Amino acid sequence: MPAGNKAFLKAAAAGTQNYICLSDGWTFQGPQATLFVSFQTVYGEALQQVATHFLSANPVEGGILRPTWQGSFDTSAVWAKAIASSSDPNYVAPDAIPWLLLEATGAQRGPTNGSFLSGTTYLQRVNTTGGVVPAGACTVGNRALVTYTADYIFYKAVK
Repeated sequence: MPAGNKAFLKAAAAGTQNYICLSDGWTFQGPQATLFVSFQTVYGEALQQVATHFLSANPVEGGILRPTWQGSFDTSAVWAKAIASSSDPNYVAPDAIPWLLLEATGAQRGPTNGSFLSGTTYLQRVNTTGGVVPAGACTVGNRALVTYTADYIFYKAVK
């Protein structure tokens, strides 16, 4: 955990890592995933969507494209950039995208002043499966939506 921060949300993601074939091979275009938390009901385990994850322009950085998480409850959002990556085979499967530590580069409250995600300082992507770039040659213009799962942990500064 980043010093001076505490986890406030852990959510399971399911989605795709999206690639397009260009003249020099497969190129990453961005993620598209839904994040869920699980909880127990009298009928058993249930899932609640808490956020979506995608690539979008960060208004704080003049429109630089960044990974984005937008809250499902209040549409607050956070943009982040990777500051550390691990493919350590003791933790990360060989056919899975790396684990990441990301630092927030921008945040925005929702239209009704919601702040569910806007106070995020760091995120971790862990427990990944799938999502790796397709193997082999490709035909220019083809797209590949490669399924992946991960857990995302969101942190806020300790006050």
